Amino acid sequence: MASISAESVEKPTQSVKPLSTTISWAILLLLALGVMISNIDRSTMSSAIAAKSFTSYFALSSIGKGWLNSAFFWSYGLFHLLCGYLVDRYGVKWPYAVCFGVWCLATAASGLMDTLAGLVVMRLIIGAAESMAIPASFRWVRNNFSEEHSGVATGIIAAGNKFGPAIGAPVAIWLIENYSWRDMFIASGVVGLVWLIPWIMAVRNDFPGKEARAEQKREASSVPISNLLASPVVWGSMVVMFCYSYFTFFCMQWMPDYLHNQRGLSLEDSGLFTFFSFAGIATVAILAGWAADRLIARGANAVRTRKAFTIAGYVGASTILLGARTESLDLALFWNIFSLTCLGLTTANQVALVRITLIPKPAVGMVTGMQQFATSFAGGVAGALTGWLLQISNNDYDLPMLTIFAFLVLGATTTLFVLRPEWSPKISEMA
Repeated sequence: MASISAESVEKPTQSVKPLSTTISWAILLLLALGVMISNIDRSTMSSAIAAKSFTSYFALSSIGKGWLNSAFFWSYGLFHLLCGYLVDRYGVKWPYAVCFGVWCLATAASGLMDTLAGLVVMRLIIGAAESMAIPASFRWVRNNFSEEHSGVATGIIAAGNKFGPAIGAPVAIWLIENYSWRDMFIASGVVGLVWLIPWIMAVRNDFPGKEARAEQKREASSVPISNLLASPVVWGSMVVMFCYSYFTFFCMQWMPDYLHNQRGLSLEDSGLFTFFSFAGIATVAILAGWAADRLIARGANAVRTRKAFTIAGYVGASTILLGARTESLDLALFWNIFSLTCLGLTTANQVALVRITLIPKPAVGMVTGMQQFATSFAGGVAGALTGWLLQISNNDYDLPMLTIFAFLVLGATTTLFVLRPEWSPKISEMA
């Protein structure tokens, strides 16, 4: 057996007519909207636990809120490898459509639960179904966009990821304040189902026939799991995705609570400042992805360019520690928004680097699934660990913020020293 790297030229695997540029970008926007809806649905819990009507109904302590926040991520992580496997072999359209419908219905059903156990079960179902969204989205991007456009494409997907909590937090809080937490869950789930109409009508059926499935199975087998496990890039990508995601999921799960209960903002104002933070990272993600794409199109090295943006984002995000240490509310709010916004420099470029630039096409779904396992693990850890740190520190956020800082340093260091082209997973061929 011989091996070739991810940078080698890959042969096209589909004989179907390529999509037009207009249709490709339109479907990309639809994918971003789907990711946004998934993040609205998962972030509804962070708004609920900041509301006294919800926490008193279920008698939640800080640790209880942490475990409820993290329940979603345990099933979300476990099912990512399966979903990556499925989209590599069976296409994107129908597996995604089925999972989308399941998580929307489970979100709506959350509003009907009367026990904590029932609510946890719904969160586990939502997590399992939403684990399809990212592998499906990035598999589609890998099939339909070149390296010169992958930064913007991933930036748009990532923007959907961040606009979810940006929009979801203030809207969810408004629904809770004006109606109830039950109505909030039901509305979030039912409204999301509308997305399925354009998805089913507009997206080409890519479920392969018997011969195509055999070809895709052969192609996927060209990067065996042993090659993935032997690649430092694969392991390094899981580390950086964990470090990046720990901060973003902390903000998604705990920022409304932090701003409301420690900084003294009203519940509605905490939702508004959560919006500013996530809108900032989403906007910068698109701009940074576009800027890196332009540099690469002009001849800059793709790996070095995306690594530079990624590390700069981690450095800027580390200013979160300044917000935690200041007594001034205005400065705390500024550093809160600034640090998460700076992480947008990392968002699209890190994803493009570890899911497209350094990964061979046949393994994108599987590697994305592995990375999403690390991402979801970060969400579970951020929820549970933060709850525990708050419990032992009398609800002081200094320790949780210091933990974020440590992971940001680890992410920047791993990006610099481990994400190297020569350590990418290899494609095996018959000698």
